[in-house]
Amino acid sequence: MTNSMNNVKEVIDLLQSYLKVKKVEEIHQYQVAFELNKDDIHQALSILKNAGWIQLSYLSAVDWIDEGEFELIYILMNWDKAVHVQLRTRLNREDAVMPSIIHIFPNCEYYERECHEFFGVKFPGNPMYDKQLILEQWDDLPPLRKDFDPKAYSDKKFKGREYSDNHINLEGQASKQEKRDERHERARKLGKEGR
Repeated sequence: MTNSMNNVKEVIDLLQSYLKVKKVEEIHQYQVAFELNKDDIHQALSILKNAGWIQLSYLSAVDWIDEGEFELIYILMNWDKAVHVQLRTRLNREDAVMPSIIHIFPNCEYYERECHEFFGVKFPGNPMYDKQLILEQWDDLPPLRKDFDPKAYSDKKFKGREYSDNHINLEGQASKQEKRDERHERARKLGKEGR
């Protein structure tokens, strides 16, 4: 294993020699991030994989709702060089489509499915990207989009309940409420003393 700072510089030089990198961010001595155009992601992933970044560790998205975009983030690891690489790119939020990277990293199948399920990003080329993975029978806006309203969804899907302040202990155990009240009172007093 070589010096990690040299390894970060090496990966920066590598990608900049092949691609027009929009932005480089050295996060720390073991991690670097690149912002790329959407059309350069596949080439960047291929270059990195050939250079030893053989593990796709994660793929997810960030919803920049005010900007009308999703940011896809691919994270790769090179165990010999001990450097994580992030590749970031932006997609139009209204038409979020990114060609699958399954031919480069076959293990992306589940990451792309998860990203589709939680954000609605489409990954043509992955024959399973739209098959539900976690949210069985989900029939609403993808839940990690910032315009998803969990309260409205819950109100629509689940029958409302009335809750009483009177609780019955069916197990015959002593109530723990008194101890909870004592803890809250101690915490409140400690908070006043700390001011």
